[in-house]
Formats: sequence, C-alpha cells, structure tokens
Amino acid sequence: MTKPCIICVAITGSLPTKENNPAVPITVEEQIESTQEAFEAGATIAHCHVRDDEGKPTSDPERFGRLKEGLEKHCPGMIVQLSTGGRSGAGQTRGGMLPLSPDMASLSVGSNNFPTRVYENPPELVDWLASEMVKYGVKPEIEAFDLSHILKAADMFKKGEIAETPYVQFVMGVKNAMPVDRDVFDYYIKTVHRLFGEDANWCAAGIGAHQITLNDWAVSSGGHARTGLEDNVRIDRDTLAPSNAALVQRVVDLCDKYERPVATWQQAREMLNLKVPAVA
Repeated sequence: MTKPCIICVAITGSLPTKENNPAVPITVEEQIESTQEAFEAGATIAHCHVRDDEGKPTSDPERFGRLKEGLEKHCPGMIVQLSTGGRSGAGQTRGGMLPLSPDMASLSVGSNNFPTRVYENPPELVDWLASEMVKYGVKPEIEAFDLSHILKAADMFKKGEIAETPYVQFVMGVKNAMPVDRDVFDYYIKTVHRLFGEDANWCAAGIGAHQITLNDWAVSSGGHARTGLEDNVRIDRDTLAPSNAALVQRVVDLCDKYERPVATWQQAREMLNLKVPAVA
C-alpha cells in the first residue's frame, strides 16, 4: 500500500488536565511546543482547542489566533485545524474563531450521547457553522459519531453547503456513542466510498485505550489516523504518554508495519486540496 498516511495530532482537547497527565499542554505556549515536537515526529494536522487562564475550555478567538500564529511560525506547512466542538462554548460562540480562516475546522453535523450529557448539534447551528466555513474558506472535517452523520454530510455536500468532497473522521469509543466495532468501521469505509468516490480520503479516531486499535485499523485499511493527548493520555494501561510526539510515533511505527509512507505536509495538503502557505 503506497498511499501516504496523514497523521492528525489532537494536542489538548477540552477535558484532559495536568492532573490526568502532566504532559497535557494547556497554555498556548505549551501547545505550540508540544505540537512542534509532534510535527517533527510526523504529524501534519494539528487539531486544536484552547483553554482559559483557569485551564477550562473556551472558544476565545484571541487565544485561537495566538495559537494559530505560533503554529504557523514554528510548524511551517502544518495544517491547522481549529475545533468548533460543543464543550468549548454554546451556540454561535463555537464558531467565533472561523474568521481567522484556519486551514480546517471540525464540524459535527448531528447530535449524539456523550458519557454524561447529550452532545447537541442542532440543525440551525450546523448550517450556520458550515456556512461560515464556506465564507472564510475553511475546509471542514466531519466528525462522524454515527452513520447518520456521514449521510448528513453527503446531503450537505449535494446541496452545496459543504464546498468540497467531505473529509470524514470516524470517532469510535466514546461512552454511550458508537463503540469500537470492526464491522461498523468497515461499513463506514464502504459508505464513504459509495457516497464520495473510491478515492475519497477519510480518517479515524479511537478514544482512550481504543486509540491504538483505531490507529491500526485506519493505517491498515488505507485511511488516515488521529492520535494525541486529547483522546488518550496513556501509552498503555500502566504508563502515561510522555508527549503528543510519543503517540504520533506509535502511528509512524504502524505505517512502517503496513509499509505505508507517512504523509509530508505537502502531500497532506495535496490530498486534502488545501493551499500551500506562502511562508512555506
């Protein structure tokens, strides 16, 4: 298999704390340093959240702006993907950073259960976030917590509400949402190819201990892989991950195992049809 594998590193998220793992980067400066290490290890997409002064999740555009500027300076060419996730704000505050015109942003197109709450993505908010992404030239990554989310993305694409072929990420292992199930995973791939074409790119993310399982499935099946401390703070049951870069290295090792090259940032941008930044 010769198709390069794009590695996305989810550096911080909304939930992990220093108490969970001291390596979790909280401040903008820590996030930039951790991402640079992950970039040098092989990651070409940085999935980003920001925290306030108390370490709590926020959608503050100013903080996102400083993080984006730092990543573009210290990780030239890396794809910056900002989160519009619901743990960081409510309503349209979730898209307040989109005028920054990052390369990409996450887009959840439907609601589902989370461990202790409903992850609400009402249609009017989904439509508004998608329209802002079109307006500011931001490529969405569809976070599919359910099969219906892939079908919804296809409907939005057909209507022109998503500008280009959707880049779908399968999220498995969230408690009360889609469990880690190989038959479902394979059907997700089949559905993406049926709706968007055999060459359509897709990604997969596993939560907690399932991270390495989904990494393996994705790399061995020709997809792209997400890793990072947002989804998993451990290397194994008994060992905390020393860094985001260490989790990226696990995916690099899987690429070696399955004889897939790790995508360079240039290859990742070409596959996802993203412009090449002038600085690079």
